[in-house]
Amino acid sequence: MNILIIGPSWVGDMVMSHSLYQQLCLQYPQCHIDVMAPNWCKPLLARMPEVRQAIEMPLGHGKFALCERYRLGKALRQRYDMAIVLPNSLKSALIPLFAQIKHRRGWKGESRYFLLNDLRHHKQRYPMMVQRYVALAFERNAVPSATEMPILAPKLTVNPQQQAATLKQFEKQTALLGTRPLIGFCPGAEFGPAKRWPHYHYAKLAEMLIEQGYAIMLFGSAKDVEVGEQIRNTLPETLQPFCVNLAGQTSLDQAVDLIAHCAVIVSNDSGLMHIAAATSRPLVALYGPTSPTYTPPLSDKAIILRKIEGGLLKVRKSTDSAEGYHQSLIDLSPQDVMEAVRSLQA
Repeated sequence: MNILIIGPSWVGDMVMSHSLYQQLCLQYPQCHIDVMAPNWCKPLLARMPEVRQAIEMPLGHGKFALCERYRLGKALRQRYDMAIVLPNSLKSALIPLFAQIKHRRGWKGESRYFLLNDLRHHKQRYPMMVQRYVALAFERNAVPSATEMPILAPKLTVNPQQQAATLKQFEKQTALLGTRPLIGFCPGAEFGPAKRWPHYHYAKLAEMLIEQGYAIMLFGSAKDVEVGEQIRNTLPETLQPFCVNLAGQTSLDQAVDLIAHCAVIVSNDSGLMHIAAATSRPLVALYGPTSPTYTPPLSDKAIILRKIEGGLLKVRKSTDSAEGYHQSLIDLSPQDVMEAVRSLQA
């Protein structure tokens, strides 16, 4: 059986989709899985052995482009027996229809009743995104309940030779770190600072760790360079050489190799958090206004920290919240995170 997956467009969602591909290989042992996704996803998909081929989705996020979708679908005709559509949008279901794929499976979404002929309902019964993904591996009459849903945790393969080559590429930037064990920080997050642990908290944690003999690597995209520099510049000048800001300097592929080399990762709720979990790194995941119930790191080596009172997030304001940080993340202290790092190291 040849299966086409219309994949998600976010790093974390793409990592979590690996649980679906693993389950599909159990449900259909002779299946071949191809994933259509943005070109940036290819480094992640290449690290998922269950995926035969990554097919580039050339259309940007939110672009309808009906004629282009028809052309893409037509080029895929007579190649697939089933399509599984992970995004909820109407447009994401058009290519499998135009490809004339007989079985088209997905959750009820944006007015696509006639586009999918195996339309699933009641996704609210599955509180986790990964459960909703994995449910689509099962035939309609055999979908397990949320409590019985088998979840095979995402796992990104790391080739030791490739990882060594990546480390060599960054020898110049990391020369001053010496043989200190590395702690990775992922201080960025989509949609602004509300999901970010404050930079001054990261800096204080970095100071505590460096004084105990560790070195710090900062990871992120080009838009996280500034927050990385804020963290470094907040450190005492004598400690700054032991904190390297690699935000915006790595490809996604290189970031996976470098994250997998760290002893512990400390991360906001972000795509890099899910990458750290999928490379089996000990992980401290910092949550504020977003819920760890829906998209938690899928790893038994992860500690989730979230400041709540009586089951509710704090909503009081302080002068620090003027910078855009959520109060619940402001109240999560560097000492709290340090304790979690120590427990993972133990």
